[in-house]
Amino acid sequence: MRNAGAVIHSHGMESCLATMINPHLKEFRITHMEMIKGIQGHGYYDELVIPIIENTAYENELTDSLAKAIEAYPKTTAVLVRNHGIYVWGDSWISAKTQSECYHYLFDAAIKLHQLGLDWSTPDHGPIQVVKGVPSVDCRMNVSKKARLADSNCNGKPFTRCIVLDIEGTTTPISYVTDILFPYAQNNVGRHLSATYASAETQDDIKLLRSQVEDDLKQGVIGAVPIPSEDAEKEEVIAALVANVEAMIKADRKITALKQLQGHIWRTGFETNELKGIVFDDVPEALEKWHALGVKVYIYSSGSRLAQRLLFGNTKFGDLRKYLSGYFDTAVGNKREKRSYVEITDTLGVDKPSEILFLTDIYQEAIAAKAAGMEAIISVRPGNSPLPDNHGFKTINSFLEV
Repeated sequence: MRNAGAVIHSHGMESCLATMINPHLKEFRITHMEMIKGIQGHGYYDELVIPIIENTAYENELTDSLAKAIEAYPKTTAVLVRNHGIYVWGDSWISAKTQSECYHYLFDAAIKLHQLGLDWSTPDHGPIQVVKGVPSVDCRMNVSKKARLADSNCNGKPFTRCIVLDIEGTTTPISYVTDILFPYAQNNVGRHLSATYASAETQDDIKLLRSQVEDDLKQGVIGAVPIPSEDAEKEEVIAALVANVEAMIKADRKITALKQLQGHIWRTGFETNELKGIVFDDVPEALEKWHALGVKVYIYSSGSRLAQRLLFGNTKFGDLRKYLSGYFDTAVGNKREKRSYVEITDTLGVDKPSEILFLTDIYQEAIAAKAAGMEAIISVRPGNSPLPDNHGFKTINSFLEV
């Protein structure tokens, strides 16, 4: 399934213990550790996610669950087996061995951080919030006095363990996306493709776009035009790609092929300081407060995870990624479908969906999240679309109201 040139299967103690610390989690997650850079496709600021499957009496019985994990996590180069070990693969034995060493280092670091009472899964690796020996943020015992005073919810009621934030119209003005990000991407598609055409990253973007356009042409999508074959002139291919991308942006399509390319274009804009991330003034303060209370905050946006990290990493308030524990995009599903929020719930490993609070400006997204069992609050910001009468959701004008 992955064209692996070599696979290393290890029973290393670290890989075994890392799956046993919390027997309910279906993933191992870690971020802000140098050795993450040794894992294919990852950097220091990225959150490394490794699926965990359950052990069986005989190794051949792992086949189905291993295959499902590989399919569900297209970017992973490893799968953990609880109480057993790990499979690591690469395009060569050197790649498999190097990554295996990095994975075991990270597992060892996670175990030692846990022994020190520190949370390896958060950007700053702060203290684990513990209640009766169970990691939680219910009526926190190990947070600062300032944080306890700031928390009006620690009164015997279950406190939200995770907050999932939408971006457009929730953390960030809608106008930023429609008036700044989209035009920047649209105006720079040709320049970006021409400058990076031969790179593996751009060729992967083109491959995704080709596949999407082929489907669009079959379905008669307006604006879709055929893309010349790979052996055609570079300029011909780019011209067709630009025409398709412009049509996709105009239609505001929430598709992975477009979002991935936009993220790469925006990355260039942030690197050259042509773009700056914008969030509402109350967002940094709220993120800091939630972080102090031990609440893990995640982003769920139709924009790619790269685009999300770029936005929050380059604001006038500085790098806000230190307050964020992870990112979700449309790879988990459409934001207006219940199953997407079920998938997020399973990924976060909470005991109950109601321990997750979802903040969005879109009524249909709130409906989907609520159907999955999450708590949902609608963000009312300047420029947002009006809500239907009797919508039945709590609304806020500022994150400081949460």
